[in-house]
Amino acid sequence: MSPLSRREFVAAGAAAGAGLVVGFYLPHGMRSSKQSFSPNAYVRITADNKITIVVARSEMGQGVRTALPMILAEELEADWKQIEIEQAGASTLYGDQTTGGSASVRTTWDPMRKAGAAAREMLISAAALTWAVPRSTCAAQNGNIFHAASRRQLSYGELAGKAATLPIPTDVMLKQSKDYKIVGQHLARVDTPSKVKGEAVFGIDFRMPGMKYAVLSRCPTIGGKMLSFDDKESKKKISGVSHVGKISDSAVAVVADSVWGAMEGRRLLNVNWDDGPNKELNTAKVMDSLKQAAGKKGASLYSAGDVSKAAGPKVSAEYQLPFMAHAPMEPGNCTAYFLGTTCELWAPTQVPQDCRDSVAQAVGLDPDQVKVNVTLMGGGFGRRLEHDYAVEAALVSKAVRGPVKVLWTREDDMRSSTYRPASLHQLSAVLDGAGWPVAFTHRIIAPSISGQKGQPGPNGIDPDLPDEAAFVYGLPNVSLEYVLVETAVPLGWMRSVYALQAGFASESFIDELAAAAGKDPLEYRLHMLAKDQDIPFFTTTWHTARMRGVLQLAAERAGWGKPLPSGLFRGIACFGCFSSYVAEVVEISMENDAPRVHRVVAAVDCGQVVNPSILEQQIPGGVIYALSNALRAKITIEKGRVVQGNFDDYAPVRMDEAPVVEVHAVPSTESPTGIGEPSVPPLAPALCNAIYAATKKRIRALPILS
Repeated sequence: MSPLSRREFVAAGAAAGAGLVVGFYLPHGMRSSKQSFSPNAYVRITADNKITIVVARSEMGQGVRTALPMILAEELEADWKQIEIEQAGASTLYGDQTTGGSASVRTTWDPMRKAGAAAREMLISAAALTWAVPRSTCAAQNGNIFHAASRRQLSYGELAGKAATLPIPTDVMLKQSKDYKIVGQHLARVDTPSKVKGEAVFGIDFRMPGMKYAVLSRCPTIGGKMLSFDDKESKKKISGVSHVGKISDSAVAVVADSVWGAMEGRRLLNVNWDDGPNKELNTAKVMDSLKQAAGKKGASLYSAGDVSKAAGPKVSAEYQLPFMAHAPMEPGNCTAYFLGTTCELWAPTQVPQDCRDSVAQAVGLDPDQVKVNVTLMGGGFGRRLEHDYAVEAALVSKAVRGPVKVLWTREDDMRSSTYRPASLHQLSAVLDGAGWPVAFTHRIIAPSISGQKGQPGPNGIDPDLPDEAAFVYGLPNVSLEYVLVETAVPLGWMRSVYALQAGFASESFIDELAAAAGKDPLEYRLHMLAKDQDIPFFTTTWHTARMRGVLQLAAERAGWGKPLPSGLFRGIACFGCFSSYVAEVVEISMENDAPRVHRVVAAVDCGQVVNPSILEQQIPGGVIYALSNALRAKITIEKGRVVQGNFDDYAPVRMDEAPVVEVHAVPSTESPTGIGEPSVPPLAPALCNAIYAATKKRIRALPILS
């Protein structure tokens, strides 16, 4: 898929009443339609001087309701205090609305800028016509058009009616970064006040008159299904239970007047399950399947030179990672109201269009008969790229002919979910006489998330790997391979997806090479990045100079090379994914043979930073998430069932365990790249490298505290 910045710019607009409504489409070679893959930036200016910017991506804590409008408002030359934000629901108007892959800003940077600039130019033209002056004598500033010579000015609202009658420009001049007034500023997030006041509506908060509550009893074994159920006790003993019914081959819904009533009704429900073909599946068998597949020929992800011809001492190591759960704080939920010919949803979703389409198919409607209202999310991390919760809610609502909120308990969310795939990594390197690597091989053995979902990539390569498994070092001989393995365990995209796995293995192994050569880990990496090189990897070109820059910045700010107080130790790692570069230095002590992380220094090069405050929130969020994964995150399977059920046996980092996280961004005028996920991959290897510095023991399998 080509980045949106390479797509043809096509403008389209419409007038509504006395207001100016401008919609901008950026399709790749075709007009906007139901099939287009073209994100849309939408601005509405009305005669009362109200400027509304519609956000087509989902807000799950990453700040898009602030960052995306900032981009458009910058080119519009708007008064930021005047801007109002509107959340888009599922629509054919906005192209692909998926919120994931750290893509919200990086894929809508140019569309948003062009949308704002085109609206600005129309307003300037409207003012020039109103005053009968050359438009070159007019300028936009802070929500007004000024005519310096006559000292006249008109607000955007005053010009909206006339601007709506003008042709929409197809080619507009964009501002240079030196002239930015909004982009690059530490602006407060627009969603913070409502959250502080308790007014923000997350999916779990939504209420409507007459709404019932439902919980589902789902087959506990992977791939199992229901044979029969007995609801006598549920209806007899629990007041308020109004409906019990089969929703799918593997789920029964219990509907009640309250959440507690539905949960108690489910507790008394007697279901006879067929455990299905995976009743003997366990974690050991999954890991054995990875090891057996390791001998197979892999598909090439990247190659340079010829690793088979490199001569010298060889170092090899094997790393493995377990299944992991998303575990967002807000468990799955969705409210649906099926009305026969229409269905409306209130969903905390990362994929409103997929929710719309899947629900339409499930309840027998056309997609345009399903309305999706996107609520705030209490974390997503990729779990809400699925849409099972929305389909369940719609089916239950259809069954009871009324509004229903389906709620998942924490145990439901942990045991009936999708999971980051387990993986095995085989790495080897050939060293020259001075201990520097002249050849590097990394074989990734793992199931394919997209493949399991029926969307396999070419040559069996999972489509996510090109964004998540790059090797940004300038070595003469490199081979990266991917070996596909099938699994019955349901898979899902989880924050940083394959990048966490690839980064843990490769950056831990590079530390092993530095130790084998008797060299400083930072020096070793910088040596491999010393020459400025462009490394093409699928559709991304990586630059060794930018990776070198973040390494040097992180090391400098962490005081690398300077002595630490007694009992403290450091580790370092860097990784590139989602077109961004991140390096991290982790400082630890060892307490009762376990690491305690005191400080993490992160340096990032993600191009132009739209809002530094949001960056300074995103990076620590990724670091803490990655630390939880590295220390304890592990999903295990026994007798076809997920063992872990809550935060007691799948424990996140607690507040008293959280380190100080320092964030440093490399100043840049390059186009923005991803930032929600790139801080995740370097944490685990940097932590494990620090543990080696403290104990001389290598960690080659996560989690550390398993």
